[in-house]
Amino acid sequence: MNVSNEMEEHEVLRVKLEVLKQEHRDLDEAIDALQMRGSSDMLTVRRLKKQKLALKDRITYLEDCILPDIIA
Repeated sequence: MNVSNEMEEHEVLRVKLEVLKQEHRDLDEAIDALQMRGSSDMLTVRRLKKQKLALKDRITYLEDCILPDIIA
């Protein structure tokens, strides 16, 4: 029973990880689009970059939870 719960937890983490990765890509595209327009609001771009960085931190955390570093 414990193994089953652990597998379900890993699947939930994997789904969350994919959602965060998609959000990260979406933010990247939004930042690029704003910068391509040239008349972008720099404050908005900075805010989006901060959000993107926070997402990257959460992605890294989830990746570590799914595949922890094992020192042999």
